[in-house]
Amino acid sequence: MLKVKDVLASKSKNIWSIGSNETAYKALEIMAEKDIGALLVIDKEQLVGIFSERDYARKVTLKGKSSKETGVGELMTREVYSITLDKSVDECLALMSATHIRHMPVFDNNKLTGMVTIGDIVNAIMHDQKIKIHDLEKYITGGDFVAVDDNP
Repeated sequence: MLKVKDVLASKSKNIWSIGSNETAYKALEIMAEKDIGALLVIDKEQLVGIFSERDYARKVTLKGKSSKETGVGELMTREVYSITLDKSVDECLALMSATHIRHMPVFDNNKLTGMVTIGDIVNAIMHDQKIKIHDLEKYITGGDFVAVDDNP
């Protein structure tokens, strides 16, 4: 069974974060530079929230606030759902779907070890399914089956 630790192992080890006292503008700069959609908000080595493009769009743009004057702490999502390395990707996907979130911090023994996105999870499931299909086709045909890429 595919686990969250397997997904995290295939990703960069970097954990992109920002402090709650920084501005939304600074957060957006980091997110643009790293080409990511969310930052973990960490104060004194503790996860205190998450700041996403969704937070920005709904809490700055639509409310007429200034990103250069508004702090991340005012805008971040404080209720952060997380998962542990030993959970299955199916459990992770179910939690992300049920809570309508796209980014989920991953913990191991109460230590932050990374973050997975809905895209990471979906891609991992698709890859795993392709392998299973290939193995089944090989089993059914009794030999080496070479899968043909279905992309033209």
